[in-house]
Amino acid sequence: MEGFTIMSRTDAENHKTQHIGWLRAAVLGANDGIVSTSSLIMGVAASSASRASILIAGAAGLVAGAMSMAAGEYVSVSSQADTERADMARERLELETDPEREISELTEIYVRRGLDAGLARQVALQLMEKDALEAHARDELGISELSNARPLQAAITSALSFVAGAGLPLLVAWLSPDRHLVLVVGITSLIFLVALGALAAYTGGAGIFRGVVRVTFWGVLAMAITAGVGMMFGAPA
Repeated sequence: MEGFTIMSRTDAENHKTQHIGWLRAAVLGANDGIVSTSSLIMGVAASSASRASILIAGAAGLVAGAMSMAAGEYVSVSSQADTERADMARERLELETDPEREISELTEIYVRRGLDAGLARQVALQLMEKDALEAHARDELGISELSNARPLQAAITSALSFVAGAGLPLLVAWLSPDRHLVLVVGITSLIFLVALGALAAYTGGAGIFRGVVRVTFWGVLAMAITAGVGMMFGAPA
């Protein structure tokens, strides 16, 4: 009964690392959507452009940004996946041609982690008997189910989260009065960034204050610089 209880508790554990794959892409996409679109809207608005021009620029930025995020994530994660596949193929060949050397490599890894040589070799043999390639992928190459590259998942997550993030300042700009558009978009975008930073930190199990500061600082800087550029090169009011 005690063993069953321990196993049940272990199986029920919910570690934050399981969220790493989609959380990174989602936070990056939403953050980029809020920052880039709000900055674009504020920059165009600060140049004394018409309301129609502001909204068209924001909508174009939303579409272009979502496609750029999807393409960038897909290419980046695909490159990672290609590297992982090449490493796995090489490891599979080494296991077939020189299994004793692979046992020694795994044994040395476990020795460095604190096991004595005899126990380390025993562990290596047992794990390799069950699934040699998985054991080496996890402990030698650092490739696991949680960290496996998934290009399509990253691309879709980034694109959708970018659209969600970019849609917020665009909607605010559409609803805001012309006179206060820059101020309203800036304040609401700051609120959106604070909420995003807090949510990302909470989901990832990190400190909320640090997460909020990290996300909002660069967002505020980007919006301020873009608005300043718009004012410098805009048409006279």
